Amino acid sequence: MRVSVFGLGYVGCVTAACLARAGHQVIGVDVNADKVAMLNGGRSPVVEPGLGELLADVVGRGRLGATTSCAAAVAQSDLGLISVGTPGRPNGQLDVAAIGAVAREIGLALTARAMPFPVVLRSTVLPGTTEGVLVPALREAAGGQRGAALRVAVNPEFMREGSSLRDFATPPLTLVGCDDPETVSLLRSLYAEVQAPFVHTGVRAAEMVKYVANAFHALKVCFANEVGDLCEAFGIEPNEVMRIFLMDRKLNVSEAYLRPGFAFGGSCLPKDLRALLYAARSADVPGPLLSAILPSNETQIRRGIEAVLETKKRRIGIVGLAFKQGTDDLRESPMVAVVEALIGKGCDVRILDRNVSIARLMGANRRYIEEGIPHIASLMCDGVDELLAHADAVVIGNADEDSARVLSAVTSRHVVVDLTRTVARRPEA
Repeated sequence: MRVSVFGLGYVGCVTAACLARAGHQVIGVDVNADKVAMLNGGRSPVVEPGLGELLADVVGRGRLGATTSCAAAVAQSDLGLISVGTPGRPNGQLDVAAIGAVAREIGLALTARAMPFPVVLRSTVLPGTTEGVLVPALREAAGGQRGAALRVAVNPEFMREGSSLRDFATPPLTLVGCDDPETVSLLRSLYAEVQAPFVHTGVRAAEMVKYVANAFHALKVCFANEVGDLCEAFGIEPNEVMRIFLMDRKLNVSEAYLRPGFAFGGSCLPKDLRALLYAARSADVPGPLLSAILPSNETQIRRGIEAVLETKKRRIGIVGLAFKQGTDDLRESPMVAVVEALIGKGCDVRILDRNVSIARLMGANRRYIEEGIPHIASLMCDGVDELLAHADAVVIGNADEDSARVLSAVTSRHVVVDLTRTVARRPEA
């Protein structure tokens, strides 16, 4: 395949070299004539282990060349990968001027081209950049029907500096966001030698995944460092604690808990987190990341309450009161907090949770609910029909059999607010 790579920085150089190594004919494009000259001489404009040797090899074999002419690159290739920089401004906003500039040059070059030319955005950009910056610039410059029939895709990279050649060949996944089946098929062929699952999704989802991944990587670094600080303050070897922590692949290093839903609660997580933070303060160890967890959780509860109030319905049916499905534990349940807030706002609330029997509640669990909602028994419903007869708005707090029965029986008069984000969509604000 004939491929042009626009932008010969870190990502562009590695991408161009690795595609050339895979047997594709690659032409790199950059406005910097020095970078172009270095690449044409088989030398790397960036420092990366093994890249200089690879460039010398593929350039020497005639697989890779470079130019400052966007028009020449478009004329000599079947698709283009945009890998220009998206630097951050002091306020955090991305500078996407380079994407708009190269898109306009590509668009102008397309006016002289008869064959389709898919444009693939490989730069790291926020959701909406492809449709808000790339496509308008391409369409305006290409003009006419060509502008209306543009083929675009998003293909984020997952390479780490220092190991990028290996990461290109064996990334965690090859991600393509695109609405055009032919372009998806083309990119599947382009990365045929890459040893990774090929994942096809929408454009905005592909743009977002890279940011989610990087944010999580940063989160893990800070979490490990704060744990290290706490361990050292307690006289514990931090690497030994983390070694054991990482052995748990069922809950700790796994998919567990990494699903968007509602707030956490129960008898363990809130209590143990508070105890750890108290111990940190007692040892004069700052823990800004750990200290932000409970406020973040409370924000989710407030957002849930606001979502219900925004329905403007007064008669509310709650499905699920326990802190999670399959239990009767009401201690620090976020749904109890939701019920309390709605009652405080004057809502007429009824609750369905077959696992929760007020008569059976004992000990701390019973004391907790009696202190929060002493008249809770009068709010409980015996079945789906009773709940729906009362409610104008139905709030899903647990994704279980109760919620499935309720959702299968709701009518057009019921507004559904799914706090679990799994069984129904929230109403638009």
